[in-house]
Amino acid sequence: MSYAFPPGGLPDQSQSPESTAVFTDAYAVIPASVQRDIVTSFLPGWSNTRAWVLARPLTGFAETFAQYALELAPGGGSATPEPDMDAQAVLFVAHGTARLTIGRDAYDLVAGSYVYLPPAAVWTLWNSADTACGIHWIRKRYVAAKGISIPPAVVTHEDDVPHMAMPDTNGAWATQRFMDPLDLRHDMHVNIVTFQPGGVIPFAETHVMEHGLYVLEGTADYLLNRDWVPVGPGDFMWLRAFCPQACVATGSTPFRYLLYKDVNRHMPLSL
Repeated sequence: MSYAFPPGGLPDQSQSPESTAVFTDAYAVIPASVQRDIVTSFLPGWSNTRAWVLARPLTGFAETFAQYALELAPGGGSATPEPDMDAQAVLFVAHGTARLTIGRDAYDLVAGSYVYLPPAAVWTLWNSADTACGIHWIRKRYVAAKGISIPPAVVTHEDDVPHMAMPDTNGAWATQRFMDPLDLRHDMHVNIVTFQPGGVIPFAETHVMEHGLYVLEGTADYLLNRDWVPVGPGDFMWLRAFCPQACVATGSTPFRYLLYKDVNRHMPLSL
């Protein structure tokens, strides 16, 4: 498998600034072509690390989550990575290796490794290799529910998570679910969705879940509200709640993306 990550760098002066980047009230597209060195951020508590911030809670933008692409240079990382004790997180490794600790347990992460970190988890992350490590980091404040406990940490790899075909698709559309959808301890899911070439979402999904989609590989035409947008590796899409969406996978290889959504909680009745 290959997993896209921001390309960095800077186009030379011969390149056109024309782009597919778009920001609307219903959705945003941040294509790989604009994920360059000069738009990175540096974070307190992290050393030799830079971050592309792809989504953050903001009026008229993402409401429930933040999403980063972290690049850890050799020796980079953090002993105090998370400043918000109420935040839970998912880490997904795109390339390179890293050493993760959760409490007293240590794990060696590689491309395709997936980690769920519950709120108040004590964790560290370091790149001890001589090449950079790229990690997708999704953060959400945990919403507690009466009578429901906080879920434990999970460390796994996408190779160990089966593809579950959607009904009546003959495998053309499948999801790797890292958490049991019926486990109400979880108030967010981060999954990998795969479409075989020619696979489709055969209706305009319109639902309460907010989405962040990072294209890992392949190409597609994606319906965002009323617009069909071509997307490919490294492109990021944000969809607000109730934004219609559909998909037609193009090209000759599978179209795959890392999908965030908020789930399993009552709707608050005040803003």
